[in-house]
Amino acid sequence: MESSKAVKLRPIEATAESFEDYGQVIEASPDGEEFGPRDAQLDLSRGIPRFYIMHLQDRPLKFSAITHHANVTQCLGSTGGHVWYLGVAKPSIVDSGEVQNYSSGEIVQSKCGHFYESPAIDDVRVFRISGPKFLKLNRGTWHAGPLFKADTMDFYNLELSNTNIASVDMK
Repeated sequence: MESSKAVKLRPIEATAESFEDYGQVIEASPDGEEFGPRDAQLDLSRGIPRFYIMHLQDRPLKFSAITHHANVTQCLGSTGGHVWYLGVAKPSIVDSGEVQNYSSGEIVQSKCGHFYESPAIDDVRVFRISGPKFLKLNRGTWHAGPLFKADTMDFYNLELSNTNIASVDMK
């Protein structure tokens, strides 16, 4: 059995540059602007998209588990532009054809069938998101949250309709 230890992480402000290894920070753009690289580059091709307002309560600024979605990009944003936080680690999905190349035994097959390598605690970062913007997580990005200081918050959430059934949690 692994012993658990508390690790304090200093939040990084989410900007296009600071968040690029995990996804995109999407900010307001002028009405009528053509689709381009500043828009969310979505992959919703592996299921039925679900866009809804997610009501969360009691999400203190700590976490002990992290999850990823292997089949979809995900978008999250505070409906009121309030400050919130998200713990993330880079995607670590392993192509099924490459599994044999890993001799360390650190590759896991999920209940959904895909293979992944769990992120190391030292690879987890926490981002602070403030104002009228949202995050687009790359397919497979590990994440914990949204986390916030208020008692409750509402979030826009774009994911697949079966995301909560088909995600992978790691404690």
